[in-house]
Amino acid sequence: MDRQDDSAGGAHNRTQVERKGDHELVVTRMFNAPPATVYRAWSEAELFRRWWMPQSVTGVALVACAMDVRTGGTYRLEFGTDGGDTMAFHGKYLDVVPNARIVWTNDEDEAGAITTVTFEDRDGMTLLRFHELYPSREALEEALQGSAAGLPEQLDQLDAMLPDIGT
Repeated sequence: MDRQDDSAGGAHNRTQVERKGDHELVVTRMFNAPPATVYRAWSEAELFRRWWMPQSVTGVALVACAMDVRTGGTYRLEFGTDGGDTMAFHGKYLDVVPNARIVWTNDEDEAGAITTVTFEDRDGMTLLRFHELYPSREALEEALQGSAAGLPEQLDQLDAMLPDIGT
């Protein structure tokens, strides 16, 4: 899957979603905010929960968000439906370098990816790279049909929220 998704913000906000081989997904996006601001949106639960759930998904909400974003810390995201059913995603942070990199596991099943998000300064803007390494081709295919399909919308939501965040 090689796809570019243009957002209303212009060329600097283009989200690129690329499949790299049989096990990797790479998403890149430029944000008009410094790395410290974009990092905060990924590392502070109260900010993260404002943009992570795609708004186009109706009937499902991020009902709980616990994040201890430090090397060795853990996270748990719990999504709920209108009927009260919930589904949890959880894992641990393998490597955290403030304003530069967050690496975490996705431990909900054996098909979980290792996710790395980097925040690179580009003259006061941030080049974000979201990289996932899956244990199998099948796990990557499932992600491309599910959670990865929402990433452009999620990053649009993040982009819209960034002007409201201070560094």
